[in-house]
Amino acid sequence: MGDQVSEQTTNRLSLYLRFVNHLDANGVRTVSSKVLAAQFDLNAALIRKDLSHFGALGVRGVGYVVKDLKQRLRQILGLERRLNVAIIGAGNLGFALADYPGFRQEGFRIVALFDSLRAKVGRQSRSGVRIHDIRQLKRVTRRERITIAVIAVPAAAAQMVANTVVQAGIKALLNFSPGALRVPPDVKLKSVDLTVSLESLSFYLARNDAGRST
Repeated sequence: MGDQVSEQTTNRLSLYLRFVNHLDANGVRTVSSKVLAAQFDLNAALIRKDLSHFGALGVRGVGYVVKDLKQRLRQILGLERRLNVAIIGAGNLGFALADYPGFRQEGFRIVALFDSLRAKVGRQSRSGVRIHDIRQLKRVTRRERITIAVIAVPAAAAQMVANTVVQAGIKALLNFSPGALRVPPDVKLKSVDLTVSLESLSFYLARNDAGRST
């Protein structure tokens, strides 16, 4: 089943879950594919196709039962289990990520920070996440059962850190460092390039300014 589901679909499933959580919190009992489509500016047929990958989740003429859809989406996304996460890089970004409460609410537990500077080792973030020496990554990974690593280091060190993470046996990486990283085929890598996103917004503003001046 996983081979038939595109990454674009899995990304949308996460958005669906966020909206369904909101509906459930507000006491909404059912939701149609049309309502979901309107929320995300998508086609209702695409919504139904995305969800049909995982069985008959809806009822014709009724739509989707919100509580059932919420539970099923959490199962599909693997959120029924708690996932332990390590953050590599105890700088400003690393600390901000370690202390973000939203991760814990969704089942992601930040269990360790790592850095190469000895002066930082042994300290803690505001929420109590301890900083470890990067040389202890493999040992701490085994002890804490870490399955996801977040890379938040300068670009020059990112590939070396990625190699260290892979050698520690971690198979899922979220990279906040600019530039492309290379990982083995059996390791899943997702990158968040904040500079690219800002440049995209700058392009949008520049086009709007050019349109107003013509």
